[in-house]
Amino acid sequence: MAETEVLEQAAKQLREAAAAGLPCDPIRDLVGSEDDVELGYAIQQINIDRDVVNGRRVSGRKIGLTAPAVQAQMGVDQPDFGTLFVDMEYGDGVEIEAGRLMQPRAEAEVALVLEHDLDLGKHGFADIVRSTAFALPAIEIVDSRIADWNIRFVDTVADNASCGLYVLGGKKVSLADVDLRTIPMAMTIDGEEVSTGAGSACLGHPLNAARWLADVMSQRGTPLKAGDVVMTGALGPMKPMRSGQTVVADFGPLGSVTTHVATS
Repeated sequence: MAETEVLEQAAKQLREAAAAGLPCDPIRDLVGSEDDVELGYAIQQINIDRDVVNGRRVSGRKIGLTAPAVQAQMGVDQPDFGTLFVDMEYGDGVEIEAGRLMQPRAEAEVALVLEHDLDLGKHGFADIVRSTAFALPAIEIVDSRIADWNIRFVDTVADNASCGLYVLGGKKVSLADVDLRTIPMAMTIDGEEVSTGAGSACLGHPLNAARWLADVMSQRGTPLKAGDVVMTGALGPMKPMRSGQTVVADFGPLGSVTTHVATS
């Protein structure tokens, strides 16, 4: 089978799993690799392009695998990225419909909203600071179309970096008013603390993660744009969640954000 056919078949397998709400087998055996990053992004892009043609509006990008321990688990030395769509975005406290997710796991992150394009090819730290309109507390709910989260690097990249949904706090915070490197994070599920961390857990600083993403997207010819939401990566371990549960992420001076999944 030609490579193009294999990529199309892998993309279709992930697409059909999402549509049916039933996780599928890993795609790594189909494509013959566990860690070929370009194969993974080629599959991801097939489904992104299809979604855009079908009317979904891109709202930004997410960064995954920012924690060294998770990179080691995947056998890689770099983060990955996925595409965010407006229909994936929930506001603080807005209930998520039952059945919207298959295998959800929550993680607390800093979200950035951009004021200017980041299309310079290579970017400095100051470029990211200048281009950020404000930061928001956020929860990403990752979700895998691969059964039992049995994933390797190529699986998660192809699956849009395991994007599920994301939840944004409603009070914007200027970078001048908060040190994202030192902010504390505590996440609870139904009142029980399940994850803690700090801004420095995200590639040393959430803006470092954004800088990595800006470089990668610019070099790929799809630079980050003004108005984009950038989910910069987890500040602590992600945790499984179930319908009926409430997740709260508190970031001290950055504020807090809450989400709840309706009971099925």
